[in-house]
Amino acid sequence: MSRRILLKISGEALLAPDGSPICTSFLDFLAGEVGAVTAKGIQVAIVVGGGNIFRGLQESGKTGIDRATGDYMGMLATVINALALQAAFEKGGLPTRVQSAIEVNKIAEPYIRRRAIRHLEKGRVVIFGAGTGNPFFTTDTAAALRAVEIGADLLIKATKVDGLYDKDPAKHKDASFIKKATFHEAIGKGYKVMDASALTLCAENGLAIKIVNIYTPGNILNATLSDKIGSLITV
Repeated sequence: MSRRILLKISGEALLAPDGSPICTSFLDFLAGEVGAVTAKGIQVAIVVGGGNIFRGLQESGKTGIDRATGDYMGMLATVINALALQAAFEKGGLPTRVQSAIEVNKIAEPYIRRRAIRHLEKGRVVIFGAGTGNPFFTTDTAAALRAVEIGADLLIKATKVDGLYDKDPAKHKDASFIKKATFHEAIGKGYKVMDASALTLCAENGLAIKIVNIYTPGNILNATLSDKIGSLITV
């Protein structure tokens, strides 16, 4: 069983069925899922993307906004999502803190590693917003970095599929499920679970990654308790 986990959630997971950027029913569902994990004494940190609001790389190509500016806009989108998660979690009775890599002191704490760890030790959920605070880095890389910094035992990548596949199962009916892979295999074969920088950072620090379906009730808790759920990438 993991003592401390970092949960990576894509911004797209927050999208409502009608296309609205934030689905309140999903936030309530996620609050219950995270609450079940913390009830077991497991410390939870979260990194959330911003793709439901603004995705820097894609939008800069469409609009002509330069990549760095687009990435900063995407970072601010992750702060919006972090605040939405905090509101839902606290409504569900989970004490939560948001820390931002970009200073927005009126609404969130600045990212301070030792303070984040102290929050976790006190049983609070910590949500890291604004990625790494630097353009040209994805929130996957931010998740790997924060997980290593806080000494997480496991990084859980929450997705819309049941685990790791050799190709996109939504596009390829012959996609094969992979229960376990090494970092070398994941990087070398180009599995699209996380970008290469994130995988390399986890590999260098011996941090295992588990890929699970975020929409299946109980998956986040079960992923912290055993290897029966999802796929595992390790050394």
